[in-house]
Amino acid sequence: MAWSTALKLVALLLASQDVAAQVPANKGSDFLRFACSQLVIERADPLVNPGMAPTPHMHQIVGGDSFNITMDPETIDPPKTSKCTSCKMSEDFSNYWTASIYFQSPENGTFKRIPQMANGRLNGTAMEQEGGITVYYMRPFSGTNKKTTVFKPGFRMLTGDPTYRAKQPGALVNCHRCLAANERVMGGNGAPCDRNDTPHFPNKPCPGGIRVTVIFPSCWDGKSLDSPDHKSHVAYQSGSNLAGDKCPSTHPVRIPQVMYEVMYDTSQFADPKYYQNGKQPLVYSFGDPTGYGAHGDYLFGWEGDSLQRAMDSLNTNCWSEYCPELKLQSWEAANSCTKSQMAKEDIGTDTWLTELPGGAKVA
Repeated sequence: MAWSTALKLVALLLASQDVAAQVPANKGSDFLRFACSQLVIERADPLVNPGMAPTPHMHQIVGGDSFNITMDPETIDPPKTSKCTSCKMSEDFSNYWTASIYFQSPENGTFKRIPQMANGRLNGTAMEQEGGITVYYMRPFSGTNKKTTVFKPGFRMLTGDPTYRAKQPGALVNCHRCLAANERVMGGNGAPCDRNDTPHFPNKPCPGGIRVTVIFPSCWDGKSLDSPDHKSHVAYQSGSNLAGDKCPSTHPVRIPQVMYEVMYDTSQFADPKYYQNGKQPLVYSFGDPTGYGAHGDYLFGWEGDSLQRAMDSLNTNCWSEYCPELKLQSWEAANSCTKSQMAKEDIGTDTWLTELPGGAKVA
């Protein structure tokens, strides 16, 4: 999606592009951007509920196919244990996941999963990904020190909280954008989580879909691969959701800032009758009808020094999806990397469910 000219430093961040569409003028971006197709949709969460199958609510998961219910760093090294990745960058066996969104029928209370759709390129065409997530790795957009230190094997983190039901203080890091029909491919204008976005679900029909953005912290304590709450070992720069070149003394190491864009196809659920009397019909898989509980999980799994090479090459030999430092695989290969549910169940894609998977109550 295109940004306003006033945000020139990050103007390319949301401008979709594929290798065939690259031109030298695109050099100079401070981010890596690529699509990951759907690996599996299931109730699994090795960060919050390790070893549990199934977990309380549904997630959509992309990345390396070694994903399992534990992701124990002592026994699982994604680049070595994965046989394939659903990501366009073939050296990336990380796992990325977010909660699913469901439509709840105002007529009878049944549920149907909102499908994900492809994101767009700069040339105005949709990428060939199958659902999934668009992933960004970003370095500072302000300041002069662009150095970033990539994650260590075993690193993991999450952002957001499924228990939230109101706006939280500070910069917006999990947000929703309601898209008009003509914004379906490119996702509208403006920086991520700006005034065009809301921390809650849109309160009007979105015929072009909903873009959910998840922005992770950009500073690390330099020691811990994880923390009990999966958050304390990382931090945002004070007062900003997008990274600058200043990190707090408690978390002095600048890491690549990870961001997700998840495009939901709400076109079949955009009837104005669903949005009457101040109500809206969407609910997250954990029972949140507000949208404030949006969250995302991240588990690092890049092969060797590939991500560090890419981050070091930004602005010179790596920009957006075109990065000679990295290997790209075909869309066919990325889309064919899937795995079966570990606990098989109906996720409500083609059928109407009488309750959310796992029995989560809407509240």
